[in-house]
Amino acid sequence: MVIPSGLVLLTDRRLAARPLVEVVAAAIRGGAAWVVLRDKDLGYAHRRALATALRAVVPPGRLVIAGPDPLGGDAVHLSATDPVPPGVALVGRSCHGTPQLSTEDYVTLSPIYPTATKPGYGPALGPARAAALAGSVPWLALGGIDSPARVAECLAAGAAGVAVLGAVMRAADPEAVTRDLVAAAGVPA
Repeated sequence: MVIPSGLVLLTDRRLAARPLVEVVAAAIRGGAAWVVLRDKDLGYAHRRALATALRAVVPPGRLVIAGPDPLGGDAVHLSATDPVPPGVALVGRSCHGTPQLSTEDYVTLSPIYPTATKPGYGPALGPARAAALAGSVPWLALGGIDSPARVAECLAAGAAGVAVLGAVMRAADPEAVTRDLVAAAGVPA
């Protein structure tokens, strides 16, 4: 089972400095390995159309849909309370403490650092505490990961990767920002 690793981009069209598909395409060029489509406030038809548009720019099998409906794909990332849908190949779950898993393949732990996207959300776990909470569960660090130093700290603590939203979505040059963050992971873009 291949799980999300490296730099995982989370979407938010409202924060995107340019049209979302353009930002995602730039991040992929910069070395983002996976994309999680959030934007859960969209109606079903619009969200499914966005998933289709993103599949055109994201490498095959590397788009994960936040929520229990995979929108025509086979990978989902669930909240703490979402049911696991049948027939999906990859299941992730958002956690803010010790993961209580059943069929999930990985978790995101957040917030690792204070985050501008969700100010006041926390307290920040820090990489070492997140690693202790995850134990043997593959985990992605999420929240406030906006610099190469923070990427390196999370990976050194044992994260399989980092999930980034604001640093890339808000960037004037999302490709360059992604490339800098990916370089800290030691993965060629």
